[in-house]
Amino acid sequence: MTIRTKLTLQFASIFALILVLFSLVIYYFTSLYRQDDFYKRIGRRASIMAHHFLEADEVDATTRHHNEVLSYQVLPHEAVRIYRTDGRLYLAEGEGNLGVDKKQLAEVVQKKEVRFSEGVRQVVGIYYPDNQGNFVVLSSSVDEYSLQKLQHLEVILVVGFLGSMVVVLLAGWVFSKQAMRPIIKVVSEVEKISASDLHRRLSNADGADEVSHLAQTFNKMLDRLELAFEMQSTFVSNASHELRTPLTAMMGELEVALMKPREPQEYQRVLQSILEDARLLTELSNGLLQIAQASIDASKIKKTYLRFDELVWMAREQALKRQPNAHIDIDFANVPEEEDRLVVKGNEALLLIAVVNVLENALKFSPQERRSISCQLEVLRHEVALRVRDRGLGIMPEDLKHVFVPFFRAENVRNITGHGIGLPLAERILKLHRGTISVNSKISEGTEVTITLPQAYGFIPSER
Repeated sequence: MTIRTKLTLQFASIFALILVLFSLVIYYFTSLYRQDDFYKRIGRRASIMAHHFLEADEVDATTRHHNEVLSYQVLPHEAVRIYRTDGRLYLAEGEGNLGVDKKQLAEVVQKKEVRFSEGVRQVVGIYYPDNQGNFVVLSSSVDEYSLQKLQHLEVILVVGFLGSMVVVLLAGWVFSKQAMRPIIKVVSEVEKISASDLHRRLSNADGADEVSHLAQTFNKMLDRLELAFEMQSTFVSNASHELRTPLTAMMGELEVALMKPREPQEYQRVLQSILEDARLLTELSNGLLQIAQASIDASKIKKTYLRFDELVWMAREQALKRQPNAHIDIDFANVPEEEDRLVVKGNEALLLIAVVNVLENALKFSPQERRSISCQLEVLRHEVALRVRDRGLGIMPEDLKHVFVPFFRAENVRNITGHGIGLPLAERILKLHRGTISVNSKISEGTEVTITLPQAYGFIPSER
C-alpha cells in the first residue's frame, strides 16, 4: 500500500470517526429532548383530565366548561386511565395497553409522579388526592409526528454521512497527492544520483518543513559520500603509486643485472638495493596492517588507566631513538598538580603508536638543518590535549582535508621520504579512544597537530 493511499484512508477514517460521533450526539440529544418534551405534554394532559373528571363536582360551571374544552385537545392515540389507590379502575378513556399493574400504581403513590414507556407509547402517572378519595391518573400517548421527524433525521444523518465520506475520500486523495508531491520530487531527484555524479544535490532543501529537513539531511549524507569516494579514490591512487615505486625499482635492478654477467660486487649492490626496497614494502604492509587493526571494534581493545604526561614522555624517547639528531621540546608549564586530571583510559601500546607517529611526522617535515619541534601539554575542562608544532613547509589549504587519507602526500612534500600512513593511523587509534586529532597549517610557517583525549572520570590513583 502506497503512502498516498495510507494518508487518504487515515484522513477518511479520522473524519468518519468524528462525523459518526457528531451524528450520534445530535441524534441522541434530539431523541432525549423529544422524549422529555412529550413527557411534559402528557403530564399536562394527565393533570387536565384529572381536573375534568374528578373536580367536576367541586368547581363552578365556568371552570367546568373550561376544563371540558381543554380535555378535548387530545394527543395522538391518547389513552387515560384513572385508578383508585387500591387498584380499582375508576375511569378509562381511549384505547391502548398501558401495561399497568399494582406495583406501578404503588410506585406512583409513593413518588407522586412516574414516567415510563410501553413500546412507542409514553406514559405519565400522577398521584391526585380528591374529596372523593385518592386516585392515580395515568395519561399516555404516541408521539407520532416527532418520531417521524426523528426517523427523517436518522435518514438525513446516514445519507449525509455516506455523501460526506465520498467527498472526503476524493478530497483526501487530492490532498495526499499534494502532500506527497515534495516527497515524490525528492525520490525522483534521488533516483537520478549515481556514483558518477555525487556532486548533485536535492533542490527542495531551503524550507523549514520536514521534507526540507529530509532533503538537507540527504544532502549532508551526499557530502559525506562524495568526500568518502574522493578519499577512496585518493587512497587507491596514492597507495598504488607508493607500492608501485619500490616494485618498479626492484624489477629494474633485476632486469639490468640479468642483461649480462656481473662482478660479485655488482650483484651484492643489486641485492642490497633490492633488500632496501623489500624493507620499504614491508613498512608499507605493516602500516596497512596497523590501520586495519586500529579500525576494529573499540570494545575488544583492552584499556587501562594511564598518565598522559608519562605517555608523551615515552613517545618522545622512542622518537629520539629513531632520530637521534632531532630535538623535541615539551612544555609542562600548564599542567596542574592534581595527577588525576592527567589520567586517561586507553590501550597504552596503541596510544603510544599514535603519539610517536605525530612526533615523527612533525620531525620529518621540519627543516633539514634543524629538526626541532615543540610540544605543549594542556589540561582542559574535560580533556587533556597535546599540541605539536613544527616549522616546516606547511600544508596547502586544499590538501588539508586529505591529510587523514592513507598514502596521501601533499604536492610540496613529494620529495620527502614517507608513505602517508602516520596521521591516518593516529586518527584511527584516537577515534577508538573517543579522542580527536586536528591539523592547522600555514604555508612557510609550519603545522600544528592537536591531540585530545577524554579524562578518566572517577579514577582513583591508588587503584592504578
